[in-house]
This record gives sequence, structure tokens and C-alpha cells, in this order.
Amino acid sequence: MSHRTFTMIKPDATANGHAGAILDQILKSGFKVVALKYTQLTLAQAQDFYAIHAERPFYGELVDFMTEGPIYAAILEKDNAVLDFRKVIGATNPADAEEGTIRKRFAENIGRNAVHGSDSDENAAIEGSFFFSNLERF
Repeated sequence: MSHRTFTMIKPDATANGHAGAILDQILKSGFKVVALKYTQLTLAQAQDFYAIHAERPFYGELVDFMTEGPIYAAILEKDNAVLDFRKVIGATNPADAEEGTIRKRFAENIGRNAVHGSDSDENAAIEGSFFFSNLERF
């Protein structure tokens, strides 16, 4: 089990001014930020990052959404990082998310759900490496 996970604060939360509050909640949940980047995905980058969903009906809409504005990408560290972070962000659909979770507090709907969180240690490593070189991790 890894002690690291990956997250993105998505364009909706960034545009709505929630990035600071989301980062604060992450830190108060015991996570250490070991890499952080403010960037905007190109169409090609978003298609590549979400290639696993290419055959799903929401893929085009997801890619369009993820390229509409800047995001914050981050690698986070904590014991049991992936599972603990999934609890902090809440269910993908904010209507189903527990009170106090990031998605319950800041998501607009299931498609514009404020944050991404890796679903496995393997994907956390892949996703973190998509955005950060070893020189950018502390």
C-alpha cells in the first residue's frame, strides 16, 4: 500500500474560488502536499489522462469540462492515502456524498464534482507521474 495519492481540483471548483478551501480541508485531514501545480490541460492532455474512459458515453463531455479552465494537480501523502482521500472527497455524485466531504460542500453535480481522487495505489502513481517529474516531488 502506498502512502501517496493524486488529486486534481477541477475547473469548476477553481473557477468558483473554492481551491483554497479545498486545499485547507485536505491539509486539515492530515495530508501533506508533496507536489502541487496550477495548470490548464490541453485537449490532447485531457484525452490522454482520461483515455481509460474513451469508450464511455461521457468521455467527450469530461474532456471538454477538464479543458475549460485551470486546475490544481497535487500529490498527497499520508498513511493509507488512497482510501483516506476517497473518504475526504466523498461520493462522485455530491447528492450521495456524506456531509462535510469536499464534494458535498463544493461540487455542482455528478459531472462537475470539484475534485478528482485516485481510485487505487497503481492509478495514483500513474496519475501523479502524468503531471510531475521526480524533480517536482518533495
